[in-house]
Amino acid sequence: MKKGCLLAGLLCVSSTALQADVNIGVSLSATGPAASLGIPEKNTIALLPTQIAGQKVNYFVLDDASDTTTAVKNARKLISENKIDLLIGSTTTPNSLAMIDVVAENETPMIAMAASARIVEPMDDKRRWVFKTAQNDAHMATAIVEHMTNHQIRTVAYIGFADAYGEGWWNEFSKLAEVRKIQVLASERFNRTDTSVTGQILKILAAKPDAILIGGAGTPAALPQKSLKEKGYKGTIYQTHGVANNDFLRVCGKDCEGTVLPTGPVLVAAQLPADSPVKKSAGEYVAKYEAVHGKGSVNAFGGYAWDAGMLLTNALPAALKKTQPGSREFRVALREALEATRNLPASHGVFNMSANDHLGLDQRARVMVRIEGGSWKLAQ
Repeated sequence: MKKGCLLAGLLCVSSTALQADVNIGVSLSATGPAASLGIPEKNTIALLPTQIAGQKVNYFVLDDASDTTTAVKNARKLISENKIDLLIGSTTTPNSLAMIDVVAENETPMIAMAASARIVEPMDDKRRWVFKTAQNDAHMATAIVEHMTNHQIRTVAYIGFADAYGEGWWNEFSKLAEVRKIQVLASERFNRTDTSVTGQILKILAAKPDAILIGGAGTPAALPQKSLKEKGYKGTIYQTHGVANNDFLRVCGKDCEGTVLPTGPVLVAAQLPADSPVKKSAGEYVAKYEAVHGKGSVNAFGGYAWDAGMLLTNALPAALKKTQPGSREFRVALREALEATRNLPASHGVFNMSANDHLGLDQRARVMVRIEGGSWKLAQ
């Protein structure tokens, strides 16, 4: 590298241009109804590496306040002003779906942390830019229906969010229940910001189901559960992996006891069998997070952010070999490298991406847990 010099009044700079930093944008729900999910994600982003393959990595983190309009604004701002090479986010399904048009239009890869299969399916020209780390609702619904069948549950009722998350769960669960001959006696909806669901719960109780599935996420999902317990419901209550965090346990309190739900293995990493392919990688995340935030503080949602970081760390070296950051060519190379991910153990499972599968998780990415004594326990 040549040193700078003065020649004929002009400054001579190095003949080798300095390589640009890698810029990563993050939009998550640190406030609003999904804050109990977005805060651990934000905490986890702070743990991601700032040097990968010898390259400096910058993270630009914005709060979308659990609002779809803000999520879209954040995506545009991060792309236009911060010149990001990749976007991580958002926390919720509606926000993630809302950002797809923006990233596709700007040919910027995105790793979502939300659950709905619609974020990456069906594959098309827009979704080829989108990946995600949270298990599909269909994947987790299968685990719930299997558990119901194994425990002789024959009738069930459903109450879920009146948005893309709740509808996605209803669509997947109702199809599987029909196949397994489980009769759905009632289907109700509520909003994330509601303060009462008494009317919906009374309709459900009148149907007298063996079990009830609540299709919600974060602390708002505690509302129907507390109402069910208040009205004396004695059957089994199922939740989705959208409640796998300690804030839900805190808000729901004793009304959570006995609840069954599917989640990623990171939530019970210490309870996994020694031969689990995820035990080591999940345990590494738990150790890093709890070293900063205290024992027992880890939850599934921070794990989705950690896994986004693992996908980035795995893909970045391949992209850097092709071109420099800050260009369309680099974003294309990074997208291709993400799609080529193979056998990557992370906190929630083992990722194997392909051109038609931008989630890449299998049955190793789910376990069934029961809430006992205010803690998560592997369920039978």
